[in-house]
Amino acid sequence: MAETRTLNSLPPSALEGRLLAHRRLIAMLVSALAGDQQRRMLDWIEERSILHDGQEDPGAVPDAEAVLEYALADEFRLLKRMIEDAG
Repeated sequence: MAETRTLNSLPPSALEGRLLAHRRLIAMLVSALAGDQQRRMLDWIEERSILHDGQEDPGAVPDAEAVLEYALADEFRLLKRMIEDAG
């Protein structure tokens, strides 16, 4: 039977659990790659872990669109750290 609950109906802890499961799966898959392939994937992840927003004012508050970009960059950073710690 297919999952009928939407992500919006899940409590935050359930969403966090799903995110962690995906992060762990991706880390395991990247860790299993051969040397050069793994290095290319880690480089790709690292490129996306740094947000290049051109922001000059470090105290500026990001708008809603920027929040998503910061979250993406942070997730790539956490993923890269998990892969390196597993290696």
